[in-house]
Amino acid sequence: MKPFFKLMSREKLQELVKAFPPLMPVSTGLEEALGLVTAQDYHAPEDLPPFARSTMDGYAIRSRDTFGASESQPALFQVIGEVAMGISPAGMAIGRGEAARIWTGGELPDGADAVVMVEYTNVLSEDTIEVFKAIAPGGNVIEKGEDVEQGTLILSKGTRLRAQDLGLMAGLGISKIKAHPRPRVAIISTGDELVPPDGPVPRGKIRDINATTLAAAVKNTGGVSYYLGIVRDKKGNLAGICKKALASDADVILVSGGSSVGQRDFTLETFSHIEGSRLLTHGVSVRPGKPTIIAEVGGKALVGLPGHAASAMVVFYLFVYPLLRRMMGFVSDDDLYLKKTRAAISRNIASSPGKEEYLRIRIKKTDNGPLAEPVFGKSGLITPLVKADGLLVIPRDSEGIYAGEEADVLLFP
Repeated sequence: MKPFFKLMSREKLQELVKAFPPLMPVSTGLEEALGLVTAQDYHAPEDLPPFARSTMDGYAIRSRDTFGASESQPALFQVIGEVAMGISPAGMAIGRGEAARIWTGGELPDGADAVVMVEYTNVLSEDTIEVFKAIAPGGNVIEKGEDVEQGTLILSKGTRLRAQDLGLMAGLGISKIKAHPRPRVAIISTGDELVPPDGPVPRGKIRDINATTLAAAVKNTGGVSYYLGIVRDKKGNLAGICKKALASDADVILVSGGSSVGQRDFTLETFSHIEGSRLLTHGVSVRPGKPTIIAEVGGKALVGLPGHAASAMVVFYLFVYPLLRRMMGFVSDDDLYLKKTRAAISRNIASSPGKEEYLRIRIKKTDNGPLAEPVFGKSGLITPLVKADGLLVIPRDSEGIYAGEEADVLLFP
C-alpha cells in the first residue's frame, strides 16, 4: 500500500489554508452583493436625507409659535400652501404664525423647523387652523444629514454586506460595490459504486450523497458550486476533469472519495501530477477525516475529501469552510471558522491519543447550561449528521472526556 505522508496537525493545516489569498475584487451590483465582503472603505458622497423631511402627515410650522399652546388656549396659524409629495417647496417660506400642509416624507419649506401632527390640529377654515399642543424644534422631522453626513465612513474594508448595508448604499446612490466575489467550487465524486440520486439503484451501487451535501455546504458558506459528475475508479479519468475545471473559472475543486491509500484511490496521484501543483498535505491528524489531501496550483485549491459522509463533512467544516471564507475576503478567526461554544458532555467518552476527535453531538438546553449528547454512528452514515447540532472537540493528547466535563463545541451553520 502507498503510505500516508506524515500526518499534519489541524492547526498547521488551517494556517496553510489561511495563506490562500482573497479573490480579486470585482464591481458588483447591489442585487448581487448580499453576503459579499467589501474590498475598500466607503464614505458617504452626500447627505442622507438630502433635505429636512417630515415623518408625519400634518403642518410644517415654526416650533416657537406653538409654545404655550394647549387645548384650552390653542395657537392660531394661517395656512399659506401645501407641500406636494415629491415636489420641492422652493419659493415657499414659513413666517410667524404661518403653516403649510405637508405629508410624510415631504421636504420642509424654508423657515419651518417642526411638523405638528394632524391629530393635534383643528381646521377652522380653508386657510386657518388651530394647534392645541406645543412642539419642540425638530419635532416629527428628520434633519438634513441626520442619518448620514456627507464624508462619513459608512462601510469599512472587510465588511460583510447585510441587507441594511445595501439599503444604505442605495440611499446614497452607490449602485456598484467593489467586493470579493463568491468562490466558484467544482464538485467531483469518485467511485464505481456511485449512481446519481435521481435514478434507479442496481445491486452493489449506492446513491451519491456527498455531492448534494457539499454543494449545499458551499452555498451556505457563501460560495457557488457546480457539479462535474461521477468519475469512475480508473487511472487518468480524474486528471482530465480536474485539469478542465482548473482551466475554467473554478477557484476550488472538491474531490469526494479516492483520497486514501487503496489501489483504486487516485486523487493523490492526480493532484501531484498537475503541472505547477504544490502538495500541502496528505493526511491530517483528525478523526474522522485522516485521509485528507490539499494541494495548491496558481492560487487555486485542490481538496481530496474522504468518501464517507461524516468524514467529508468534518473535513469540509474544518478546512474547506475557512478556505472559502478566506477567498471571500474574511480575515478574523471569528469570521473564518465555525462558531464555537462550551458545553458539558452527557456521558463518559473514551478517545485514543494522537488525533483530535470530532464527535457529532446534539445540544440540549438545561438549567445548568448546554449539555452535549453524543450522536453515535460510523463515519459512512449520514443520519448522525442529520441529528447533530455540531461537533464536540476531543483534544489530540486526551484519552477521553468524563461526564459533566466541559469541552469546545463547533456549531454547524
